[in-house]
Amino acid sequence: MIKTLAAQIKEFKRESVLTPVFMILEVVFETLIPFLMASIIDDGVEAGNMRHIYIVGGLMIVMALMGLYSGIMGGKYGARASTGFARNLRQAMFEKIQTFSFSNLDKFSTAGLVTRMTTDVTNIQMAYQMLLRMCFRAPISMICAMAMAFFINAQLASVYLIAVLLLAVVLFFLIRRAMKYFQMAFPKYDELNASVQENVSAIRVVKAYVREDYETDKFKKASQGIYDIFLKAEKNVVLNMPVMQLTVYSCILMISWIGAKLIVQDILKTGELMSLLAYCMNILMNLMMISMIFVMMSMSMASARRVGEVLCEESDLTNPEEPVYEVPSGDIEFRDVDFSYYGDRSKAVLHGINLKIKTGETIGIIGGTGSAKTSLVNLISRLYDVTSGAVLVGGRDVREYDMESLRNQVSVVLQKNVLFSGTILENLRWGDGNATEEECRRACRLACADEFIEKLPQGYNTYIEQGGTNVSGGQKQRLCIARALLKKPKILILDDSTSAVDTATDARIRKAFADEIPETTKLIIAQRISSVQHADRIIVMEDGRIDGFGTHEELLENNEIYREVYESQTGGSGDFDEKAGEA
Repeated sequence: MIKTLAAQIKEFKRESVLTPVFMILEVVFETLIPFLMASIIDDGVEAGNMRHIYIVGGLMIVMALMGLYSGIMGGKYGARASTGFARNLRQAMFEKIQTFSFSNLDKFSTAGLVTRMTTDVTNIQMAYQMLLRMCFRAPISMICAMAMAFFINAQLASVYLIAVLLLAVVLFFLIRRAMKYFQMAFPKYDELNASVQENVSAIRVVKAYVREDYETDKFKKASQGIYDIFLKAEKNVVLNMPVMQLTVYSCILMISWIGAKLIVQDILKTGELMSLLAYCMNILMNLMMISMIFVMMSMSMASARRVGEVLCEESDLTNPEEPVYEVPSGDIEFRDVDFSYYGDRSKAVLHGINLKIKTGETIGIIGGTGSAKTSLVNLISRLYDVTSGAVLVGGRDVREYDMESLRNQVSVVLQKNVLFSGTILENLRWGDGNATEEECRRACRLACADEFIEKLPQGYNTYIEQGGTNVSGGQKQRLCIARALLKKPKILILDDSTSAVDTATDARIRKAFADEIPETTKLIIAQRISSVQHADRIIVMEDGRIDGFGTHEELLENNEIYREVYESQTGGSGDFDEKAGEA
């Protein structure tokens, strides 16, 4: 995991090396200043030697300026390295997510991925900056100060050593208790983000059902969960300061008392005592800093594991070593296909599928909710891989193709239509980034979208809000169909994508397809038999199996399920899931 994350330092290796170098230089200069101060007091002030005071004082000013410069440069390079590291992490995660198959995405919630790319990466960024600066500065500063203290007077320095050991033990237990709470906090952030995301995306439903109070209470519970965990952690961390202050003041009293005796006995000089007190504060404050480093590292390790899970996740779908880049035709064949979302044949959603579809055919797919219609067509563009058997497009197994080339020739209008913020033209050009405005207009005419677009004040330059909230469901469906047509695919899949348009418009879209794109294989998933009855052939799905496959007339004569649904729909029910006799 550490190796995976460290690989994202990339072009910021120089800054990552320079930061600790400057921090060590800052420590060296800071450590020498109390020693020089003692020399001023003992050899300058008490001896009345003004020349010595000027020389050493000037040297102290130089040391202070050099320390200041080193600190500034360390902060500059540390900030650049940590922010660059965070940027690379987010970029790497986003690029990795783009390679995920649907089955990979099923392992992570949307809210969880957002939290990992925001909160978790920010924690890692802060920890990395602290690692470069404080993890080098604090231990080295403490060691240097301790060495100087022993150099001045070993007897008094022993007081520091005892205090440091006692304080280290106390802080270890405090931080250890706090760490487990920090590790519990980040999954709670996922719950919080999920609550916000769900509420905002479904705000119309929330308001329609007057569920604002319920959603507010749900958010409060998620927020309270984070509060409770961090409160428990902070209750342990907050004890650091009083324990530290008790130790610091106890050391000052002990050193002052023992040091005063040694001065009276002419064993210790006044300047040396002043230096020892300065080193006392230096040592104990650095120990405090080390304790905070442990807190930050414990928080960041939990975040690092979560980020590492995304970066180490490998897509279930990969290109073959020598992929085929050309899809010769829109022929489709299923050979003994079984499919399970979890790779477990005992939980298969498709069973023993055998199909042959010729280029240019229009195939209707109909079946009740949960009959695996969408699962069937998802295998054609290789959004999932079969559990057993094979799916062939253009006479080749889809696993032999370069995935990008295959998906460019298989245009899918999904069950859930999605538009992105931008103009209508910008949304249409998702299908073909180089499409001219005339090509976009033609695609919209085929999808019967031109009639409403031309009535808009800005026409094709009308801005679409995020998610397409400023267009109706039927308009959104027609724009998505037009976008798919711009790809000029060999296979077009419409996954219940005309459910929000009226029957007359649905018929016009189907007629336009038959007239304008006769060489494209068209698969139309629908709940209404009227949407597919004029197809060349119709597939009837039932419990993940093909119950019937033929023309409208053949199915009426030979398929009981199709006949019952047709009679129920023409009789007024219109619901595929409601079998005859149950209406």
